[in-house]
Amino acid sequence: QVQLVESGGGLVQPGGSLRLSCAASGNIFSINTMGWYRQAPGKQRELVASITSSGSTNYADSVKGQFTISRDNAKNTVYLQMNSLKPEDTAVYYCYAVYRGSVRPYWGQGTQVTVSL
Repeated sequence: QVQLVESGGGLVQPGGSLRLSCAASGNIFSINTMGWYRQAPGKQRELVASITSSGSTNYADSVKGQFTISRDNAKNTVYLQMNSLKPEDTAVYYCYAVYRGSVRPYWGQGTQVTVSL
């Protein structure tokens, strides 16, 4: 199975930017979709963005034009560039991966993003 390690979270002021990274290791050969979910306190986990091995992307309406997902297949890493951050973007961000032909996600441990003065 795949192991996912996130990095890049932290505290940022409103209007600032952060880039999250998620490095995959282990059985990565047949991974298709990778992406990010987030979970704010008291709220359900929600999909932020995803990207397939061929580069097709999908975004939540709330982050379109603000976040950009990208993937470096040679480094087995997916990135989430987050710009113009708002307090409502505060959440734990989880990386996930899904194997080709499967619907079961594998999860990273999560990284905290806090947007505050």
